[in-house]
Formats: sequence, structure tokens, C-alpha cells
Amino acid sequence: MLTSVLAGFAASAVLIVAIGAQNAFVLRQGLRREHVLAVVAVCALSDLLLILAGIGGLGAVVTARPDAVTVIRWVGAAFLVAYAVLAARRALRPAALNPAERAPATLGATLLTCLALTYLNPHVYLDTVLLLGSVAQQHPHRWLFGLGAAAASLVWFTALGAGAHRLAPLLARPAAWRVLDGLIAVVMLGVAVTLVVS
Repeated sequence: MLTSVLAGFAASAVLIVAIGAQNAFVLRQGLRREHVLAVVAVCALSDLLLILAGIGGLGAVVTARPDAVTVIRWVGAAFLVAYAVLAARRALRPAALNPAERAPATLGATLLTCLALTYLNPHVYLDTVLLLGSVAQQHPHRWLFGLGAAAASLVWFTALGAGAHRLAPLLARPAAWRVLDGLIAVVMLGVAVTLVVS
């Protein structure tokens, strides 16, 4: 039983640590110390639901409907391009780079962005529903595998959101925020291009 939990934790950790739309958003919120707990909760609970759905058989249903995957891929790519443009604009406007100078976003707006970055990103479905769901089927305790995978997600997002403030002294300068937002824009655009050409 413990083997399945550890295998799920390891499999999820390998997939989730790669920089992506969700991670970049959690990092930015952590740096701004803005609605971090809510963002971490949404990301971790979403991963839990998607992992359990994959283990429960949703992966097979999604694979059987390639037209649905295509629609999700294009909508996700469009959203990521729009988010990349916003990040690029922040990088090009020095006045918008200091988080203390900008009014905090509302909790509702922050959660909507977080949900969109989670559920409009086809990579989330590929990683959690299809890949982790299919790997879990090979374990004698597939639900424990899923709980281990969800635990890795919770640990990662908590560490990323709570630990981001340690970078605050480095990012106290507008030039550093410019670099961070520029990197976020490049990552988002890269993920969007990957979705379109794959």
C-alpha cells in the first residue's frame, strides 16, 4: 500500500515541478502575497479532482472523444496567448512592475484566473487525467496511488506559494519584476504554441 502512495507521489512530482501556467501564476501570487492560500487550495483541489477522475475512468472517455480534446486544446491555447500578452505588457511597463504600487486584485478575479489557468490548460488533462490515471491502473492500490499523487500536488503548490516571498528581496527592484513577467510571458506563449502544433 505504501509503495502505491509513494509511486503516486513521485509520478505527480515529476510532472508538476515543470514550469507551466499554473506554477507561474502561483509563484506570482506568492511573490505579491495576494490570496495565496486560496490559490494554493484551488490548484491542489483541482489536481485531486482531476487525478481521481482519471483513475475513475474519465481518461478513457476523453481519449475516445478526440474532437473534445481538440476544442480544449485550441481554447486553452487562446487563453494562454492572452495571458502571455498581459504578462508581456507588465514587463514593458515599469510602473506596473512593483507589486506594492498596484492595487490588489479581488479574490474573485484571482480565483477566476486560477481556475482558467487550471481548466483551460490541456496539459493539465494530459498529465493528471490521462497519464496519472493510466499509470494508476497498473498499481494494485490505484486509489492510494491517486492520493499520493494529490499529496505531491499539495506539497508543491504550498511550497511554491508560501516560499515565493523569500524571493521578495531579489524582486524588490522593477528590473527583476520585468524579467519575471518576461519569463512568464515566454512560458505561456511557449505552452500555447506547443498546444497548437501538437
